Amino acid sequence: MTRGDWLIGHDRTKVATERIYTAAAELIARHGYDAFTIEALATKVHCSPATIYRYAGGKAAIRDAVTLRLSSRVVNTVRKAIDGLTGPERIITAVVIALERMRSEPLSHLMTDTIRAVRDEHWVNKSPAVMTLAQEMIGSDTTDPVAAQWLIHVVLALWCWPSTDPDIENEMIRRFLGPSFASLVHGETSQ
Repeated sequence: MTRGDWLIGHDRTKVATERIYTAAAELIARHGYDAFTIEALATKVHCSPATIYRYAGGKAAIRDAVTLRLSSRVVNTVRKAIDGLTGPERIITAVVIALERMRSEPLSHLMTDTIRAVRDEHWVNKSPAVMTLAQEMIGSDTTDPVAAQWLIHVVLALWCWPSTDPDIENEMIRRFLGPSFASLVHGETSQ
């Protein structure tokens, strides 16, 4: 059972992690992920690096948490848009809305550059949270990790390198991405 802290009136761990993640998002937005350090974060939140590690983990864990927070804002919008949709229309709507929302997030523009430049770009594929989100966008009863990874790659490619014409991009999604998921959504997986 979690008790409220007598000084702050809330769960100290929850307040500390919230403060750390908020400050981390600000630092990443301002300077980019490569320039982000635990020491700079500790200075910003007025604590020691050990406190950062204790409450939030290292740089990779913080990056994942900040990304998950950004993703959750995008996903909540997508969930509302695809509620009740099935088949190719679900994936088309999910991708179009996700791209619109991702591009409108101030932090996401800076994270696009980070994803392009980061040396360990495969962290996106290894993230269980990102894989779960991709699978939810697909909406199939069948879990297909390869399809989820492919969707992640397509969305990231469109996010990082958008078409110069939004109508053409939407047409590409409608003509090529939607039909490619039709068999998966209907339970047919190809080997």
